[in-house]
Amino acid sequence: MAKILLVDDEKSIRKTLRDILEMEKYKVDEAVDGFECLVKVKQNSYDIIILDIKMPKMDGMEAIDRLQELSPDTPIIMISGHGTIDTAVEAVKKGAFDFIQKPMDLNRLLITIRNAMDKSCLITEKKTLQKKVSKVKTVEMIGGSKSLKQIRDTIERVGPTDARVLITGKNGTGKELVARQLHVMSNRKDGPMIEVNCAAIPSELIESELFGHKKGSFTSAHKDRAGKFELANGGTLFLDEIGDMSLGAQAKVLRALQESRITRVGGDKDLTVDVRVVAATNKNLRDEIAKGNFREDLYHRLAVIIVEVPSLNERAEDIPALVEYFINQICGEYGMAPKKIANTAIKELQGLDWTGNIRELRNVVERLIILSKDDITKKDVQMYVTPSSGKDSGIIRLIDQFSDLNSLQEYISKEYNKTKGLAVV
Repeated sequence: MAKILLVDDEKSIRKTLRDILEMEKYKVDEAVDGFECLVKVKQNSYDIIILDIKMPKMDGMEAIDRLQELSPDTPIIMISGHGTIDTAVEAVKKGAFDFIQKPMDLNRLLITIRNAMDKSCLITEKKTLQKKVSKVKTVEMIGGSKSLKQIRDTIERVGPTDARVLITGKNGTGKELVARQLHVMSNRKDGPMIEVNCAAIPSELIESELFGHKKGSFTSAHKDRAGKFELANGGTLFLDEIGDMSLGAQAKVLRALQESRITRVGGDKDLTVDVRVVAATNKNLRDEIAKGNFREDLYHRLAVIIVEVPSLNERAEDIPALVEYFINQICGEYGMAPKKIANTAIKELQGLDWTGNIRELRNVVERLIILSKDDITKKDVQMYVTPSSGKDSGIIRLIDQFSDLNSLQEYISKEYNKTKGLAVV
């Protein structure tokens, strides 16, 4: 049951409002002036405060300044029988959710309370999400290859700064892992890390996803919603596959990076954000700029530091360590003792073409664990992995390269059109 604090020096108004609010199933506390209001807020938590302006001892305008310090997330609805437009504007500037003139329209008051409750729910939801995302799951970067050592060294140097980083590399190489390591090494590690897959969000929704929206700004906007920039405030925002972002969204991201301010879709109020942006792409953004698909000014804003993640084929010497890591991880998930793998099987894996990179390797190791008997042998690799081992293995390896069915279907469609002699853009 939502709890409301009603602050007014007129007993008759308090009684009338209390009766109405209790009929609406709200729990109501009362205070006769601003001073008593502050005492009650220190002792209890409230979902909404209804605050009169003209009161003895401490009026509402003075009280709201103190309330912003004591309980900044609690929506405050100001009421007054002596208010003017200037008074209303000043109250909103001080942080009031709304201003209602006496004698009050009770329907408007109830609607305002419901809207204020929506805001309280959004704030609670935001804090819950921030707690979840702040516990960033980190995974050790496995391997001792020269290229991986260079990436580790770059992360150690760049991580503690606020420099923006652009991570490049093919699908499945571990770009997300590099972004997580950058966050963990940064001074923002205690803040949230918010991840956005720009390729997975429809272009018409990407702006709402990043910047949030106001209620009623479009058909399905039933309430105010904070965007990823707001949720990442004080932390890191990871924009994965930024090369797939629409030009309209790119312009707004550029403004956010330049001015550290955003505006919600359908809103007219600027919000200040303190966010470190790390971006990743599997595309050549220079080529995309030449094609007119990516803004050059945004590229230069993002690419302060560029980290290129090598493909698995370029770091085949890391395969033994990666296979051992995946065996221990996957067997642990299945609740079984780790299986042994023969050196000849490892060498066989090192000789394969890993077009799906680390993601494909993990899927292959899981398949070998399930299908092999006591130990994983070279014969198991040849039977269940090597392309020439059977007519079905080719499609299995193709599936391993993609993280979701939509990506696989898009790839198959393009390849089919190529065989039909069609130009696919």
